[in-house]
Amino acid sequence: MLETLFGKCMMVFAMAMVPVVELRGAIPLGVSMGLPPLTVYILAVLGNVLPVPFIILLVRRVFDWLRRGRFWGPKIAAMERRAHLKGRLVRKYRLLGLIVLVAVPLPGTGAWTGALVAALFDIRLRSALPAILLGVAIAGGIMLAVSCGLLALWF
Repeated sequence: MLETLFGKCMMVFAMAMVPVVELRGAIPLGVSMGLPPLTVYILAVLGNVLPVPFIILLVRRVFDWLRRGRFWGPKIAAMERRAHLKGRLVRKYRLLGLIVLVAVPLPGTGAWTGALVAALFDIRLRSALPAILLGVAIAGGIMLAVSCGLLALWF
């Protein structure tokens, strides 16, 4: 199934939803599979943004539930500390900081981190979602330019 056009598109879309990898991994994957760059960009952006509303709306409840256990409690506390450290830019510049945090295509940034930071700083979904979408669109453009540029240099 992965050899069909539909299979390749689904792989890019699904890869973009995975935390840490996100569109930073999905776009080079799609380009390397020979998919049209615009198709790869759209699929990766949509896949990357899809989990964001769920993260913003549910992460605090999930964290509160997991914090009760001895195993997950310290891990949740450490994750929140890291999110607060990454969120210094967001705390200072609010939505512009959230856009920049998501737009920089480096490890530890992206839609998942942006959604977590937005939830921890109580940024409402209707404000956070457009900022994160814009950041993802910028990161996707950067990754597409890099991926297509490297592919052109390679061949």
